Amino acid sequence: MSEPNSTIVITTRNRKEELSTALTSCLMQAGNPYIIVIDDGSTDGTSDMVKCNFPTVSLYRDSVSKGLIAQRNYAAHLAVTPFLFSIDDDAIFTSSNIVQDVLNEFNNPSVGAIAIPFIDVCKDPSSVKQCAPAKVGDFAVSSYIGTAHALRRDLFIRLKGYREQLFHQGEESDYSLRMLEAGYFVKVGRSAAIHHFESPRRDFHRIDFYGRRNNILFGWHNIPSFILPFYLFATVANGLSHGFRVGRTSAMIQGLARGFRDIPSEFGCRSPVSIKTYRLYREMIKRGPLPIVEMQKRLSTYK
Repeated sequence: MSEPNSTIVITTRNRKEELSTALTSCLMQAGNPYIIVIDDGSTDGTSDMVKCNFPTVSLYRDSVSKGLIAQRNYAAHLAVTPFLFSIDDDAIFTSSNIVQDVLNEFNNPSVGAIAIPFIDVCKDPSSVKQCAPAKVGDFAVSSYIGTAHALRRDLFIRLKGYREQLFHQGEESDYSLRMLEAGYFVKVGRSAAIHHFESPRRDFHRIDFYGRRNNILFGWHNIPSFILPFYLFATVANGLSHGFRVGRTSAMIQGLARGFRDIPSEFGCRSPVSIKTYRLYREMIKRGPLPIVEMQKRLSTYK
């Protein structure tokens, strides 16, 4: 039997019941992919559950939480396969062929990541997200959602993975833009949908704070100088507007302020993409999914 060419990574913390369901679905995948679980400082017996119920799964545990972004980077270095799959601990594969079908989507060397179709079952069970708009052709999107994606491991390592300074949220968009600058695309997939059962245990203050902070740092790291002032103004305005709409203004303001406060510590890390790459990225946000063939031709004229 040939060695697996893919690894499924799950980073988890204090969700052992959800994780058990997720791992059961992983073990049903055709091709017998390797499975890595990173226990990010759980205190609910997660590691013991994995050792007892899933002995074939590779388990790594940190006694202190380092955050999902750092742990996904760590998992990429632990893996030895060409392709990495990632789902959240509250998600499941709904078909045994998803991994194999997604691997077939890496049919173009310019595809650096696959945005796998998924359904937020508890929010909108009738809507499939990250789904190709047509049965024929390859389509690019600006980014992917962390709960359902696959990556080329060698490219991920070469581009230094996720930016760990972000700590929580926004790492996928940051990586996708850097990947586009390097000449690679996020392709939207056609496999069966992953089901995501978003946990009700969510810290919205943390989500709001890091979301706004990381929007500022995303701009600082990536946006061309000519566009950066306009981006920062719009980010502040949109963050405050959203805060008023959802009634969580305080966390939004704190996050925006922290983003600006953290810029000096990131001063030497700024590496903006080209103006043309950024405009292409923005076009995919507004219009995407867009044909990869078209995007390749346009990107090649920029280099």
